[in-house]
Amino acid sequence: MKNLFRLNEKDLIRWMISFYCKENHHSTKNLCFDCEDLLKYAQERIEKCPHGENKPVCSQCEIHCYRKDKREKIKEVMRFSGPAVMRYKPLAGISYMIKKYKFRR
Repeated sequence: MKNLFRLNEKDLIRWMISFYCKENHHSTKNLCFDCEDLLKYAQERIEKCPHGENKPVCSQCEIHCYRKDKREKIKEVMRFSGPAVMRYKPLAGISYMIKKYKFRR
């Protein structure tokens, strides 16, 4: 149960990048090279987060461990895929909103 949110967060970021790639890069089964690279990078950042189990949502974190280019790309993906999360994965979306509210500055 300890790493449940990290697992859920990694699954959600995978879904968001896959949705973005499918809709924008017209990929079918596999992610394009750029999206696969972004997914690996994002999951590595989640896994290595220094906040551990008390990890805030990345947009509210004071550290900003993403490189600038990756941060801009993940923002683009989240802006595009975020509204779809509430439609296709409402529990994950609600969980994210609760966590965002909990850790707001």
